[in-house]
Amino acid sequence: MEALDLLLNRVSVTRLSDPAPTTAQLDIMFRAALRAPDHGQLRPWRFLTIQGEARERMGDVMAESLLVRQPEATPEAVQKARKMPLRAPLLVVVIARVVPHPKVPDNEQVLAAGCAAHGLLLAAHAQGLGAVWRTGEFSYDRYLAKALGLEENELMLGFIYLGTPDGKLRTPPELDPAEFVGSWDGLQ
Repeated sequence: MEALDLLLNRVSVTRLSDPAPTTAQLDIMFRAALRAPDHGQLRPWRFLTIQGEARERMGDVMAESLLVRQPEATPEAVQKARKMPLRAPLLVVVIARVVPHPKVPDNEQVLAAGCAAHGLLLAAHAQGLGAVWRTGEFSYDRYLAKALGLEENELMLGFIYLGTPDGKLRTPPELDPAEFVGSWDGLQ
């Protein structure tokens, strides 16, 4: 796949099925992630993979987490939380590892981890895989973070769901860069 084609046509794929990415495909995705911009070369990221039966255990933890946050949650909401990890054959938890640094503020470290996740998404698309980066309330849930073994200085940035696209990829909308780009002439 040509690089510009990849950059201009990557889309999120929400309907995913088996098979999951192979070990070789995952290796390429993680190698691409590690090329993210990284001020100070701190490598302020890490990833957890969840597949197979571990997805069901993850669903149980998500259901528990929901009940900790919302004891009044309906049985339907608890069941929905339990099924979330089953929407794809493989999940990658994106984690920002923020460390004190005199020249690299926390927000730059989080942005670098986000760029690493984007690199992973691009590499998935380049290999014909389907991927979607999901966030939501579970991404910010400390109960879930603790259950996944995150340290106090680590933040979940979301979950990348990976698999084989189920159906045809959608065409990305045509956007006009002029709507998002301006110039500054230095005058006030």
